[in-house]
Amino acid sequence: MDSMRFDRQGRRLPKAIKILIAGGFGAGKTTLVGAVSETKPLRTEEILTDKGVRVDDIAGVEGKTTTTVAMDFGRITIKDQFMLYLFGTPGQERFWFMWDEVAIGSLGAVVLADTRRLADCFPAVDYFERRNIPFIVAVNCFEGARQYELDEVQAALNLGSGVPVMLCDARMRDSGKEVLIALVQHAMESRKVGVSA
Repeated sequence: MDSMRFDRQGRRLPKAIKILIAGGFGAGKTTLVGAVSETKPLRTEEILTDKGVRVDDIAGVEGKTTTTVAMDFGRITIKDQFMLYLFGTPGQERFWFMWDEVAIGSLGAVVLADTRRLADCFPAVDYFERRNIPFIVAVNCFEGARQYELDEVQAALNLGSGVPVMLCDARMRDSGKEVLIALVQHAMESRKVGVSA
């Protein structure tokens, strides 16, 4: 049974739901969190320096000038009953040590994919598969990037048929909301299957 929380005036507080936004460097994680958050998102972006460019592979995202060095954080309230907390994870390998802490207690994750650098998704996909954290893949539609069929992306990432793959535009609030709805539905279905198995 879920325990209810109340504020000092006795009003019921919304149930907190933690969602991770993961993916490769430059896939649009910061953009997605910013597009859907009802509050100004917390960002830990820093300007890319010459030293960082030598460490981080920027092929395909040469125009990127900043990078997340800790996480992005946003919030969405749903009918005063639920509070979605969004945690955007850093994409570079040198910051992956943070994922374990951020993932604790999460309902599930969105793995943002950039078809120009699809291999950058593998670490996030592997991470969530190994920990049995429900996830979906959202292909961020960048202008000028080659378009693929969703089943081609699913095959390229070697995903099981139960992992939803969808298109999105991380800049657009409605598109981001659709992605989050799809994740919550998938996570709830995954839990039902897990409980009945």
